[in-house]
Amino acid sequence: MADKEVTTVQSVDRALVILDILKSHPEGLGVTELSHRLDVSKSTIHRLLSSLLKQGYVKQDAEHERYALGLTLIELGEVVSSQLDIRRIAAPYLTQLAGSTGETVHLVMMDNLEIVYIDKTEPDATIRMFSRIGKRAPMHCTGVGKAMLAFLPPDKIDAVLSERPMTRFTNQTITDPDDMKTHLEEIRRRGVAFDMEEHEEGITCAAAPLFNYKGEVVAGISIAGPIMRVDDAKLSVFAREVHHAAATISKALGL
Repeated sequence: MADKEVTTVQSVDRALVILDILKSHPEGLGVTELSHRLDVSKSTIHRLLSSLLKQGYVKQDAEHERYALGLTLIELGEVVSSQLDIRRIAAPYLTQLAGSTGETVHLVMMDNLEIVYIDKTEPDATIRMFSRIGKRAPMHCTGVGKAMLAFLPPDKIDAVLSERPMTRFTNQTITDPDDMKTHLEEIRRRGVAFDMEEHEEGITCAAAPLFNYKGEVVAGISIAGPIMRVDDAKLSVFAREVHHAAATISKALGL
């Protein structure tokens, strides 16, 4: 078992080295050249290239028998770039919102039909809500999750509601898919979603989606705090502020 694990890691390392070498050779390299550079057999190089080719990480020029970087890497690069850009662009607005509202502000993205908290800004309040960067949460019961869910394509909405359990976390959690779809229509009309103690008792929030230059929802931001501090009047103010900030960030993303 140990030998197998070492071999597997070695294969991954070699594949990554191949990609690193090819990035400096846009014209591509052949199996023999790569074999010399890595000091491994041509048969091993060929197996590694076959796997990379199948997944689109490399492409092959059949005429000259050379391999170069594939389009899958462009897709991965765009994803990473967009995530980093969103955090950088959104950061000052998160700070501004936390300062003006005195509550915790989150930036989240969708991953595998869930939301992931990728950034947060906390005020100097005595009572804070628990959250952490990297934490995952369902979409159906979080304000920021619903804000994003409402603006996804219909098939993606159906996937979230059918493939992810609509777990009841509190008495306020919406657990019926049809009820949720009606609720999402309301969110689309006003452009803001609320979490009325649907995920955590005692916590409420206002949230809005972020869009890229294609008009696709790519992230969301929220202002969250304890209901003992956030009454209806404050929540209404939070809704206006988070909606305005989201619109501004979306423009910065090219919308």
